[in-house]
Amino acid sequence: MSTAAATPVRTGQVLADLLPASRVRDVALVLGGAALTGLAAQISVPVPGSPVPVTGQTFAALLVGTSLGAGRGFLALALYALAGIAGVPWFAGASSGVAPSFGYILGMILASTVVGALARRGADRSVWRMAGTMLVGEAIIYAIGVPYLALATGMSAAAAIAAGLTPFLIGDALKAALAMGVLPSAWKFVNKR
Repeated sequence: MSTAAATPVRTGQVLADLLPASRVRDVALVLGGAALTGLAAQISVPVPGSPVPVTGQTFAALLVGTSLGAGRGFLALALYALAGIAGVPWFAGASSGVAPSFGYILGMILASTVVGALARRGADRSVWRMAGTMLVGEAIIYAIGVPYLALATGMSAAAAIAAGLTPFLIGDALKAALAMGVLPSAWKFVNKR
């Protein structure tokens, strides 16, 4: 039995660090994170009165950040954004390019980085710390996405909040609850091995 297998995982690691280290691993994780976000964006439900649909990409972006860490999370979401701008149809509803909702994607890049840094400090190890991490990530996404929506559409701040924040709060709470269960459970499983 190896010492590494018997030793519990330390704070300072994210789930991706448990895989054997190599450049190939890191490239695969970044590409996989971008692809996961693109796939999750295809789960898209229009919101009446809003140019922003409910999607799975927010959940994916935060999951990518916490699982991969700040650096790889940033690269995965930056790749996702740049490829979408370049024409890869993997934004919500198989779209690409810059739309009024693009500010949320910019927010996801920063949020993925921040939640990745928090995960490296152990924020993904318990349900309540994970809840706080998801709330921080969601707040960052909205702090960039809602003002961008207002500027891109000419909406007032109140209208942008009504169209780009309020309809999404319940869904985001459900996504956060899912993440609260998934990541701490993954760590418990890893630590039992």
